Amino acid sequence: MIVRSDNFAALGPIAKTTILISVVFFFVFVGEADAQRRFSRTYPTGQKVRLELTNRTGTVTVEGWNRQEIGISASLEAPAATIVPQNLSSTIVSNVLRDNQGREVGNVNFTIRVPYNAEVDIETRIGNLKITSVRSAYVRAHISSEGDIELTSIVAKAVSAENGLGDIFFDGEIIDGGNYRFSSMRGNINLRIPFSSAFKLVATAPSTRYISLGEFANANMSVVGNGRRVVGQTGGGNATLTVTNQQGTIRFFGR
Repeated sequence: MIVRSDNFAALGPIAKTTILISVVFFFVFVGEADAQRRFSRTYPTGQKVRLELTNRTGTVTVEGWNRQEIGISASLEAPAATIVPQNLSSTIVSNVLRDNQGREVGNVNFTIRVPYNAEVDIETRIGNLKITSVRSAYVRAHISSEGDIELTSIVAKAVSAENGLGDIFFDGEIIDGGNYRFSSMRGNINLRIPFSSAFKLVATAPSTRYISLGEFANANMSVVGNGRRVVGQTGGGNATLTVTNQQGTIRFFGR
């Protein structure tokens, strides 16, 4: 209904009141809806801290910073999910799946800042995962369905990255005695590591048979299974590196 200004005076007092109340309610509703789509909170931590995040869909970005606290912010697409992080003995746990069980919710896009030495464990169903500037004992990124994983400036003794459909990119250090595992069903796995890295390798690409060692090819590397697998070692082989890509490529780059 459109009310012209020259007709407004002709309306009775009840009609005028109804129109004004409707306008007030409209603005209140929009304000509440906007507030439900933002989340921001900071959690103090001790010297040792771990982040465990389980998301449903959406992009998750984790960045290391020089503070002993974890900052979590999120934008929530409608219908907005409930986010209830918990601080449990120096472990920050946020489980969007559990906290919204039985409800249909939209994407939750996280930006999380953690101490450089924080252990990071991120799991989601659909969406990209990005973790950068973390130097700790453990980094895990898992996508059960579709999404890219990007791990940059990582210095960790144990690293695990796994997805269904999507690329995996790792740019980090290989530490003596470390364990590194990268696995995808279909996508490209690209690993950029120092030339001086020493590790035992098992790389498997059964469908494409595309395994490029680049500067890490040497006499101690063997191609087996008609090109489906490369096994061997570089240097003293002090770390363990396992790379599996069922229907995609594997490439190594030195730096």
